[in-house]
Amino acid sequence: MTDAVFMREALAEAALAGAAGELPVGCVIVRDDILIARAHNACEATRDATAHAELLAIRQASRALGDWRLNRCTMYVTLEPCPMCAGAIVQARLGRLVYGAPNPAQGCAGSLYRIPEDPAFPHFCPSDGGVLRAECETVLNRWFARRRREEPN
Repeated sequence: MTDAVFMREALAEAALAGAAGELPVGCVIVRDDILIARAHNACEATRDATAHAELLAIRQASRALGDWRLNRCTMYVTLEPCPMCAGAIVQARLGRLVYGAPNPAQGCAGSLYRIPEDPAFPHFCPSDGGVLRAECETVLNRWFARRRREEPN
């Protein structure tokens, strides 16, 4: 399967997040071309700042495999991970990271820093950004535009 196929699955998760009033970020984790985890942001619903799509998907994948080491897995996420999520990617020993839209404000897989590829850490996770970038950016831009219209002046 191609990266675009799995990024579309992550986009479906992002749509669920946006419909629920969450920042529309979706994530899936794949092992041997089999989708083993899927999640979307749930910070508002859970009132938990750590309920990012990446962390929720890592937890789900670990339960599915019965192991916290996800070295044979690839994560697909619609927005470049923040520092917290990039650190969790390293800790989970993910084999590969693929993201859609860059995150110039907080992105730590290429925009501001490259935590998953930093040689100072004991695990190296190659990162590929820009997969279905336009589609991922459109989802985010529409959500932010709607939020701005809904906010009182």
